Amino acid sequence: MEDIQANNAMGDEVEAIVRDVCKPNESNKFQMFTGDLDNVVKLLLSLSGHLALVGNALNNLDDSPFPGDLQSLLEKQRILTQKHEDSKELKENLDHLECIVFDILATFLSEGNLADYEHLVKMKSALIIEHRELEDKIHLCEEQLKCLFHSLQPERSK
Repeated sequence: MEDIQANNAMGDEVEAIVRDVCKPNESNKFQMFTGDLDNVVKLLLSLSGHLALVGNALNNLDDSPFPGDLQSLLEKQRILTQKHEDSKELKENLDHLECIVFDILATFLSEGNLADYEHLVKMKSALIIEHRELEDKIHLCEEQLKCLFHSLQPERSK
């Protein structure tokens, strides 16, 4: 969490410098890129997670008594796969915007500030991914605890 706060603080500093030294339209491109970066990375992670869940459900579908289950899961998988492909295309467009923003900032920022910007971009995605992994681990531990408590329940009543 401290890393995220530190990176956000660096982002605020870089954004303030960009607003001071760049034209408004260039500053807007920077803000659009950094905001979209958050959104696209989170979207890709979310869709990947949902695809994994549907894939696991399909793998664990052993002669379901409900024939519609397979069709429903396959349809969900198809829709999620298409959304994931669309999101990857968004990421490609964002990568192109990143190059444009870098070229703009390279004109206006000092080497140190440009290095801060590069670090900000690199860490922004990495920290979002790390945060999501930690959330998933916490959720898994909570589920395991819940199962453990339920398995101990009959023993408690004896």
